[in-house]
Amino acid sequence: METHTQENKMGTMPVNRLLISMAVPIMISMLVQALYNVVDSIFVSRIDEFALTAVGLAFPLQNLLIAFAVGFGVGLNALISRALGERDPQRANRIASTGFALEMFSYLIFLIIGLFFAEPFAAAQIDDGIPAEDAAVIVGYTVEYLRIVLICSFGVFLEIGFERLLQSTGKTTWSMVTQLIGAVFNIIFDPILIFGWLGFPAMGIAGAAVATVAGQILAALCAFFINRRVNHELHLSFIKYPPSLRAALDIARISIPSIVMSSISSVMTFFMNRILMGFTSTAAAVFGVYFKLQSFVFMPVFGLNNGMVPIIGYNYGARKPERIHKTIKLSMAYATGIMVLGFAAFQLLPNMLLGFFDASEAMLAIGRPALRIISVSFLLAGVSIICSSACQAFGFGMYSLYISVARQLVVLVPVAWLLSLSGSVDSVWWSFPIAELVSLGGGLLMLRHVLKKTGMK
Repeated sequence: METHTQENKMGTMPVNRLLISMAVPIMISMLVQALYNVVDSIFVSRIDEFALTAVGLAFPLQNLLIAFAVGFGVGLNALISRALGERDPQRANRIASTGFALEMFSYLIFLIIGLFFAEPFAAAQIDDGIPAEDAAVIVGYTVEYLRIVLICSFGVFLEIGFERLLQSTGKTTWSMVTQLIGAVFNIIFDPILIFGWLGFPAMGIAGAAVATVAGQILAALCAFFINRRVNHELHLSFIKYPPSLRAALDIARISIPSIVMSSISSVMTFFMNRILMGFTSTAAAVFGVYFKLQSFVFMPVFGLNNGMVPIIGYNYGARKPERIHKTIKLSMAYATGIMVLGFAAFQLLPNMLLGFFDASEAMLAIGRPALRIISVSFLLAGVSIICSSACQAFGFGMYSLYISVARQLVVLVPVAWLLSLSGSVDSVWWSFPIAELVSLGGGLLMLRHVLKKTGMK
């Protein structure tokens, strides 16, 4: 009976109300996720600017880890929703167990990286012009933070996997609850473990990492028990529904492009850190702060995506193109509205935003123009992101990959390097709006092609 009701919800509820009911809980939880990412850096900045720089240097590997976890989650979400729309619960359950096997295999990869490759990774981002004493401190902080985050990353893989099961069946409110629990735990314990409050030892930057992974593990446990109690449409059982090669290939076809796209972001961040370190470590710290702040703008849009994907997947399986078109158009409108608000905040309040991170005068001098210039790209990014996610929901993740490669590797990094030759760090920031313009044009063309190819035009 519950399966029938849930199917009717995604297939018959008015699209605007459905999109809001699916997306808003995820958007709220992702805003909290963004909040604790920012709070993490705010408390770390109170250690010193080197610690803040170290968190920025750790970001590419952290982002890569999230890319794998979320990437396989995208495949789970889209394929389970489609299978339920096609009235095929057996296939949905097999996809679920296969997806979790892929999540755990991914964890093993990052466990190895954390054990053996954290230090070489950190050292590779340090420019020769940085004083050796400063470089040693930055590398030490980065390795200390990264090893904990990577070795204990099983929590985030399990958390995202269980949350995607809830989202794929329309239970996004419960997904929000699990994310909120982990995020609130992290926000509370960040300063406690960093500075040694309430009788806990002062762990410094390691405390920020421990609070992060502990919050992820707690959220994973909550998501597991919530799935067992309320998610009766799916039955995660490796015995009754063992992982299959066919299901793994189906998931990979959607997930790998998403993983590669986010991995490209990690590569871009790595090279941008290298370019900016050529000016000063403060420029790299500003770049790290920007990524934390922009998560307040982008995370709600990604939450909107997570609400949109199962709606498109379900109605694609049910062959209802008019609902798909309305979902995409509304998602573009909401995403653009969010981006306009972000643009306004970055234009009007750069001093306040940077002040949260205990910014020095040197950091403010670099950060003010950085936030104002980069935020111009927000005005273009909302529609581009929706186009990319819609292609993935239809199973054409490779198209999104082409756009991402063009934007971040073919355009952004080379343009940033060329602009850096001017000797002005302010010029480097213009590479972001230039790259976003390319992404927007490509995204619209790809989405139009996908709609035509799937018969949903």
